[in-house]
Amino acid sequence: SKTSLHNIKGNSEAMQNLKSKIIKIANSSSTVLITGETGTGKELFAKAIHHNSERSSFPFISLNCASIPDTLFESELFGYEEGAFTGAKKGGKLGLFELANGGTLFLDEVGEMPFYMQAKLLRVLQDRMITRVGGIRPIEINVRIIAATNKSLEEMIANKTFRSDLYYRLNVIPVAIPPLRMRNDDIEALIQHFLEKYNHILKKNVTRFDSSIMGLLKSYDWPGNVRELENLVEYAMNMESENHITLNSLPNNFLNKCALKSQDIKDKVKDIELEAIRSTLDKYGWDVKGKEKSAKELGIGLRTLYRKVERLKDIK
Repeated sequence: SKTSLHNIKGNSEAMQNLKSKIIKIANSSSTVLITGETGTGKELFAKAIHHNSERSSFPFISLNCASIPDTLFESELFGYEEGAFTGAKKGGKLGLFELANGGTLFLDEVGEMPFYMQAKLLRVLQDRMITRVGGIRPIEINVRIIAATNKSLEEMIANKTFRSDLYYRLNVIPVAIPPLRMRNDDIEALIQHFLEKYNHILKKNVTRFDSSIMGLLKSYDWPGNVRELENLVEYAMNMESENHITLNSLPNNFLNKCALKSQDIKDKVKDIELEAIRSTLDKYGWDVKGKEKSAKELGIGLRTLYRKVERLKDIK
């Protein structure tokens, strides 16, 4: 399906900068390397680049490099001639490069590509030619490559599991997608989009989340990023019988994680408070006069200070 920039939800500064960059690079033939954590929507951005380019009337072909067995990688990308190997189809088969000719080939999870295939891909990027498995005739291709990964290819290069020359060939135009926790201003727009989507799918009329939940959603870290947020909305809409999402409709594992984080924050605040008390007492002394001066500087009552000092006995 065609995906335009309008389908990428979010108006944070980070997203506006990304959309502006996509418009600038759309019509280039240079390779693009999209990086970002799992669930940030890397394929959505790849489709947006293709849709906004002059290649939009040609195919957008997507391949998840983690889903192809090593032994089938070459024939999947380059195709094969009839009789190339046992089980080969009569008449041979077109590879993804030929199917994407004129358009875009999206290589998702490119860090999972077998090492032997990396050299073959590099040759294609340099020569713009492929040869089918079992074939002898080079075939000229006109395909733009967009690759994506959630791994650090630099670390893989250091570990000798990814070719540095291929990395530099892919990383001509780097596009880094920020995680959702770094653009939580986009959460409301994303939620509204997912509400509309699942109202249609589930035939419901859920219009909003309770305002009391929004603070919880914005303070959460979202390790699964946009995909995790979408899953939460879908779950909540399945559970909700009213026209708005309440706290009771949210999944328990999400609520438990929020509770743990809330407790961590409370513990950190207590640690900071106790450290301030300890420093002040060290300054004025731990005797009665020192405690009176400390209480005055800290802006708390003397009885409150004595109560908190009980917690400091182990660290004094």
